[in-house]
Amino acid sequence: MGSTSLERRVLGEAVRVVDRVAPWAVGLTVAALSILLPAADQVFDPVRALFAVACGAAAWAGRGRRWPLIVLGAAAWLLFGQWHVFTAATYYVVTAAPWRRFVPAYVAAVTVLVVARHGLPPADMGAVGAHLVWALALPLVVGLWVGARRQVLAGLRERAERLEREQAARTEQARAQERTRIAREMHDVVAHRVSLMVLHAGALEVSVPDKRTAAEIANIRATGREALANLREVLGLLRTPESPDGHAPPPTLADLDRLLGQSRSAGLRVRRTDEGEPRPVPEAAQRAAYRVVQEALTNVHKHVGECDVDVVLRHSPGTLEVIVENGPPTAEPLARRAAEPLPGGGLGLVGLRERVTLLGGHFRTGAKPGGFTVAASIPTAPVRETA
Repeated sequence: MGSTSLERRVLGEAVRVVDRVAPWAVGLTVAALSILLPAADQVFDPVRALFAVACGAAAWAGRGRRWPLIVLGAAAWLLFGQWHVFTAATYYVVTAAPWRRFVPAYVAAVTVLVVARHGLPPADMGAVGAHLVWALALPLVVGLWVGARRQVLAGLRERAERLEREQAARTEQARAQERTRIAREMHDVVAHRVSLMVLHAGALEVSVPDKRTAAEIANIRATGREALANLREVLGLLRTPESPDGHAPPPTLADLDRLLGQSRSAGLRVRRTDEGEPRPVPEAAQRAAYRVVQEALTNVHKHVGECDVDVVLRHSPGTLEVIVENGPPTAEPLARRAAEPLPGGGLGLVGLRERVTLLGGHFRTGAKPGGFTVAASIPTAPVRETA
């Protein structure tokens, strides 16, 4: 498909170049022949030079205005016995669709002029035949072939454009239907299960007498509600534009403190540090920074457990740098304490790298003595947000 589109563009550009050059080539050729071809009187004067320039200009404009070229062709034949202007006029008359109904009358008129120029009855039938071939028959055949070819190409071009529009419409419709189906499946399956989890956690929170257990259940319920909010955001993105539905805005840096508070309530000792002068940050960069911190804290919960975590937001001109570093664990991680392993697709950091890279930034991860580091450098220029 890509190669075909490239060939079509190259061919279209070549046709446009030929269309721009052809009128000049025809005009210069007609003007040169008007000067170089021998005339009936074999005399060259300034009037004939001006007439040659006029014939060239008429041939240059013959694609849009044919009457001047026809009149000058008749004058060139009657005054100087030159047939080449009629050749250009015949070609332009035949190739123009609105003029084709006048072709029989035009052919008859040119034939009469050629015969009249040689006298009645014609003294030289060979000369009459040669002039009719060069001035009428040959451009007539070429013009009919070119006109028919143009009609076929125009029909094929219109058909190809219509098929491309239909294909694009079908592709967009299929994409919208698939997105709607995915959103429906996620809503019917994932959202339903998470909602049941939140409801059961709420019921346990009320019935459990132990305050510490109740606090952890409350944290589970709050995390489940947060997951429902994030799922609602994803479903809103998957819905088609034709059937929009209201959904909560994606989290930004304004929601970062709430995220850190949830991690603190789960046992992490999180410290936030802001370096540099705070600057306006586009929403896309804010969402990416929030997701970097969220994914890093989630991994700490799952794989490290209770520990010290430093979250650093470093503001600089044109860049927001986010660094999340954790220290050695002081308790088992949630993944080990849980009865079953926590689910995970293993694509969180990969998705973050893609998100940051799409914004033009850099993402890196690496181990350090006793801990792990997740860092992202996100451009904050307005052009990045637009892109």
